[in-house]
Amino acid sequence: MVDQKPGYLSPGFRTPGDKVHQKKNRAAVVRRRRLLLVGAAVAIVAVALVTALVWPGFARQADPLPEVTVTAPPPTPTAEAEPLPEGPTEFLTSLPETVLQLVRLDVAEDGDRVDETGAVEAWTVVYGDGSGTQVDLAAGQWADDDAASEVHDVLLQAAGEPTISGDVTVGDEVVGTYAVTPGGTAGTSVVTWRNGTAVFRATGPDQLVQDFYESFPM
Repeated sequence: MVDQKPGYLSPGFRTPGDKVHQKKNRAAVVRRRRLLLVGAAVAIVAVALVTALVWPGFARQADPLPEVTVTAPPPTPTAEAEPLPEGPTEFLTSLPETVLQLVRLDVAEDGDRVDETGAVEAWTVVYGDGSGTQVDLAAGQWADDDAASEVHDVLLQAAGEPTISGDVTVGDEVVGTYAVTPGGTAGTSVVTWRNGTAVFRATGPDQLVQDFYESFPM
């Protein structure tokens, strides 16, 4: 027969009072842990807010990189320019040797225009790239602005309705007007402009002749 000890003598025996106290102690531990977790979370949020206000750049999105515009280099001539005739006038010398990728391929005196319009001097200059693309320029100079303006008006009337027109300015001063009109053949245009006592008319491919005018220094 095995001797059985009373329950109150066993190692795990607890009185009803002890069990109540044990449950209360466990509940208190759980509450303390919850309070510690909540406190830690609040502390982390507070540190993040203070850091964002004090530390420059923290919590701030990086500034976007500036856009970079790549500009293609202007076209450069590849052909050699024709030299001016001997004893060139100041006006002829002022006409550029190159414009964009075009160079002066030929230059000749326009005696008919001198006789017909009373120009002091007049020239025809062919600008080209050496491979067949060219702009033909007629340039002349008159004794005064009124004479040049009269010739310019006659040329514009003969050219037809302009597609583009505007003022020619040197600095803030208006020294004349310009107009773009259709050329005699498809795909070509004529730009006619006056700069003081000088009048110019350039004929060539549509966009090229307009770029030529924009780049022409006179």
